[in-house]
Amino acid sequence: MDNIIVTRLLELVEPLAALSICHLTATTRQKLANDDLSVNVYPNDYGGFVYVGSPPYTVPAESDMAMIFELARLAGIVWLKFDSDAAILEGLPVFDDLDQGH
Repeated sequence: MDNIIVTRLLELVEPLAALSICHLTATTRQKLANDDLSVNVYPNDYGGFVYVGSPPYTVPAESDMAMIFELARLAGIVWLKFDSDAAILEGLPVFDDLDQGH
């Protein structure tokens, strides 16, 4: 029975990518922290989880997040984890804490 449950559990796996929160503008970071983004988010003390979907069910209003959603779609990623300790993805824009997204 355990093997059946494990197999069924593995069928429910959704790909997640962990990215540095510095790939988001200060404005988008604040919206993430306040659970105020235009997409489904689950904020935490270090960033948060963002649901992309498969296929993505919406396009974020925030341009920095929209660009990352498009890349996630191409990679088959369903969830994004933004974290202050996660890796910086070379080639993606990086915003410092003073950037206000202008």
